[in-house]
Amino acid sequence: MPIVKQVIYQYSPLTIQNLMISVYGYYWHNRRYGRIFEKELWNFKLREKFTYSEWENYQNEQLRSILAHAFHNVPLYKEKYTKYGIGPSDIKSFTIRDLYKLPPLEKDELRQFGTTKLLSTQREKGGIFLSSSGSTGTPTKILFSRNFHQKWQAAMEARVRNWAGITKDNPRGMIGGRRIIPSAYSKPPFYRYNFFEKQVYFSAYHISPSNLKGYISAFEKYPIDYMTGYAFSNYILAQLIANEGIKVPKLRAVITSSEKLTEGMRKTLETVYNCKTYDSYSGVEACGLISENEFGELLISPDVGILEVLKPDGTPCMPGETGEIFSTGFLNYDQPLIRYRIGDMVNLSKNQQTSCGRNMPKVEEIIGRIEDVVTGPDGRKMVRFHGIFLDIPSIKTAQLVQKDLNNIEINLIAENKLKIKEENLIFSRIISQLGNINVVLNYVNEIPPGPNGKFKSVISQINTNHG
Repeated sequence: MPIVKQVIYQYSPLTIQNLMISVYGYYWHNRRYGRIFEKELWNFKLREKFTYSEWENYQNEQLRSILAHAFHNVPLYKEKYTKYGIGPSDIKSFTIRDLYKLPPLEKDELRQFGTTKLLSTQREKGGIFLSSSGSTGTPTKILFSRNFHQKWQAAMEARVRNWAGITKDNPRGMIGGRRIIPSAYSKPPFYRYNFFEKQVYFSAYHISPSNLKGYISAFEKYPIDYMTGYAFSNYILAQLIANEGIKVPKLRAVITSSEKLTEGMRKTLETVYNCKTYDSYSGVEACGLISENEFGELLISPDVGILEVLKPDGTPCMPGETGEIFSTGFLNYDQPLIRYRIGDMVNLSKNQQTSCGRNMPKVEEIIGRIEDVVTGPDGRKMVRFHGIFLDIPSIKTAQLVQKDLNNIEINLIAENKLKIKEENLIFSRIISQLGNINVVLNYVNEIPPGPNGKFKSVISQINTNHG
């Protein structure tokens, strides 16, 4: 919302706030599901039947198209590619196997040039900038034309919502970073209602045992078919519901995003809401999509963009290996993102055969952000942390904070203080992976979300090169 409207919203009564959110929802609904949405949705569904060779041909065609457009119309790419000796004649025969020849687009470049030299000189009218949550620094700004917005939503409908058995028209509960509860408010309800999209928007900033009734009332007042949004916030709310023994209506699905979904979180969500939980990975950059199908498999959507998974030396990962994502989006021509180093890591499945029969690359695990990598005194890195707390049932929530190369603090929310042998188990597991490092346990009552409403399970306060 514009600043003036935000001020009006902040000081308005609840009914007016719900009305303003509904009007805002009406605008967004029309923008996202307008003229070309249904056609694009149909195309995304048709392509799910592609063979591997058809996918390769499709990606090569889309890659040449976006590269040619970028070279001729986007100043930053023309500068970079010319410097690397790549011209229009090279692009005509370019394939996905030639991507290594192109320089990556770093996040700092997107921040610096995203609203200037990274924009096409041939843009659609009516484009708007959407900002990332800024969980790892200054937010990036992504330009969304109406057509791009609708193509992206068609991908989300086909590969996220439909695979989970629901559609955009199902009533939903959402927990995201938008501050829908004014800072001066501390009384229930801790949600607002978007009438036009049948959306209950829950606050990510007020979830606590004392505020639980201010959330539960939404399930009693409004029909909700599925929950979506931040993985950890959804988990914390479900955990509180479970702790209080409250029965909520059975949902059709839970769809999480933005944060790592652990198996423990998944189990809690599925128990509380009596339905399957589906993980997904994308981002406001909208240049790549990984989503969970009906068999619980995480699949990359090759028609959203090319997701290279690369080792530190820049060579492609093989099935079973873990690497960093470099994304080349196919949907946004106004602000193309080509070999964008988004800062996330995934582990490719060793067995690439899918149970659903779709010929799409399969991911074993969405590991998380490179900025969350913890580094040992000797330089070794650790990217998987849930194993540290395995088989210690008293632990409800944990956050690992690396203070420097030699010191780690762990903030724990536990039902009871851990036994000495359990604490020692945590220490030994960390040391076994990182070497000789000091570990301190802090028992806390709560771990607040960050400024963007997201919970960070790992925080590194050191500046290291993760390249």
